[in-house]
Amino acid sequence: MAKITLSIIKADIGSIAGHIKPSKKLIEAVKNYVSVKGKGLIIDYYISHTGDDVAILSTHKKGVLAEPIHKLCWEALLKGTQTAKDQGLYGAGQDLLKDTFSGNVKGMGPAVAEMEIEERPAEPFFFFAADKTDPGAYNLPLYLSFTDPMHNSGLILVPEVKKGYKFIIMDVSYTDADKIIELNAPEETYDIAALLRDPERFVVESIWSRASGEQVAVVSTTRLHNIAGKYVGKDDPVMLVRLQKNFPAAGEILSPYALTPYVAGFMRGSHNGPLMPVKENASISFFDGPPVVSCSGFCVKNGKLTEAVDAFDQPFWDYIRTKASEKAVAIREQGFLGPAMLPYSELEYGGIVETLKALEKRFILKK
Repeated sequence: MAKITLSIIKADIGSIAGHIKPSKKLIEAVKNYVSVKGKGLIIDYYISHTGDDVAILSTHKKGVLAEPIHKLCWEALLKGTQTAKDQGLYGAGQDLLKDTFSGNVKGMGPAVAEMEIEERPAEPFFFFAADKTDPGAYNLPLYLSFTDPMHNSGLILVPEVKKGYKFIIMDVSYTDADKIIELNAPEETYDIAALLRDPERFVVESIWSRASGEQVAVVSTTRLHNIAGKYVGKDDPVMLVRLQKNFPAAGEILSPYALTPYVAGFMRGSHNGPLMPVKENASISFFDGPPVVSCSGFCVKNGKLTEAVDAFDQPFWDYIRTKASEKAVAIREQGFLGPAMLPYSELEYGGIVETLKALEKRFILKK
């Protein structure tokens, strides 16, 4: 069977009332452009938003990092940006950090996650989109879904799943090139944990089945401050995860999100907050947050997508959202102190650096 590519390209290109959500006109501008210009280029597409970010999911046969696909999405985001400017939306084109398209959008601001796959007879997958956080937000859920039988019963029950998975982990603090390491679970599970415990530096780039050699998951690893050289907004990562057979079941992928782990992001990208699983096309609110993640499920056949299923639109997740709200209020009660805010190393692109530099000059050595 011919290979197809699943591509997600996502960016913050403008929002109503600060960072709450994009306008209907902005989203329509993006959809209209993809619908018209994508004919003969892509097989199918789906456009949604999470918080104030617009995401374009497309299927095609061009492979990953394909210039025509990336150019289509880049120009669609530019159309949306122009609508944002016409409407006076906040942060118009915020994530489009380069002026000229140069082959693909990787390193230009938008979050990118792509997989070239050979379709199985049934090909289910999840499309995750997060806002007000960074790629490390997926570290714990992925670790638990692919290594822990408390969340993935297939590790005990299914021989192919029991063979484990290869994790490719990236050091995102290294900016000269993509610096990665390959580690195998279950043998190197503790080494994987040792890296993923630092989600601001080490993030999962992709996961591969050791039973079949197929790719299971891919995460956008873009750090916006690495591109811009200063703080310009949080990275708001996207992720694709294939499901069932040699891969975890849908429920095993979703299970860790019930923990609502604390992740980086929240207000001005400078705080820690619980990762709240939200319904598709949800907005942002409390303290420009909390950090949110949506999950849309699909099946794909010959590149054609089914309708989306909203994985977090089910009564169980209402309880989890309440739990996340309680955790958000609890950590906000600590204000700016200690673990409520990110460490200095993650604030180095913010205005606080200038304040600390000025104060450093006023320190004296006590005699």
